[in-house]
Amino acid sequence: IKKGKTLGLVGESGCGKSSCARTIIRIYEPDNGNIILNGKDITSTSQKELKPLRKQIQMIFQDPYASLNSRMTISDIIGEAIDTHNVASSKSEKADMIATLLQRVGLMKDHASRYPHEFSGGQRQRIGIARALAVNPEFIICDEPISALDVSIQAQVVNMLEEIQQETGMGYLFIAHDLSMVKHISNRIGVMYLGQLVEIGNSDELYNNPTHPYTKALLSAIPIPDPESEKSKSRIILQGDVPSPLNPPSGCHFRTRCQYCMERCSIEEPKLKTIDGDHQVACHLFD
Repeated sequence: IKKGKTLGLVGESGCGKSSCARTIIRIYEPDNGNIILNGKDITSTSQKELKPLRKQIQMIFQDPYASLNSRMTISDIIGEAIDTHNVASSKSEKADMIATLLQRVGLMKDHASRYPHEFSGGQRQRIGIARALAVNPEFIICDEPISALDVSIQAQVVNMLEEIQQETGMGYLFIAHDLSMVKHISNRIGVMYLGQLVEIGNSDELYNNPTHPYTKALLSAIPIPDPESEKSKSRIILQGDVPSPLNPPSGCHFRTRCQYCMERCSIEEPKLKTIDGDHQVACHLFD
């Protein structure tokens, strides 16, 4: 994920999107693979060494009600991040930073003395965004930051995130269920199924030319505003239930629900392969 760019991550509930995000910032410890931050492998970095690196990566959590401590004022919530990473040199500078951050996310500076229960869901999510911005990160993980909000508030939050990105040049990993919103905010999009990336590419290319059977099924579920077009479009309905992530099928994890399944699919796990430019897919149909 490059600076100033956004990678959208989509997939069914339970496919591993949030687990992937929490592993990147080492809330969860990785079993294998590598996490590279600005050329540095932080996969096995100690917690002590991680502290200065965590200043570069922040996270906006999904639930604006559970992610804020109800016993702390907004000033304390945002100020905790500032204190942890020694961003401010004095109490007055810290107070000025908190006031600036609140105004930056569309709140008033006198909100700093209030508690989370005094705010709406959209306002709480803005507070969560202000907390993430408090340490001037280079990269922010947005873990379904709009899924718990009203539609009108969702657009406001997404537009604000885009404005902040344009001002600062920070990168985003944007996780969401709303496929249309992901296309709107993302430069590139990755599609996950049962813990594996099955397709990744430029957002326009992936939406206009999906290649993996699972991606095609996902995109066919996006409603079309025109009622006549909506009636005539073909919807791909996947058969069966999602297998358990604890005991996924052998070979290709998607094979139990795929209409194109071959004998090879049950034996050999497909790897990501480039089909055009930076468009990659993990499917034996494209070998």
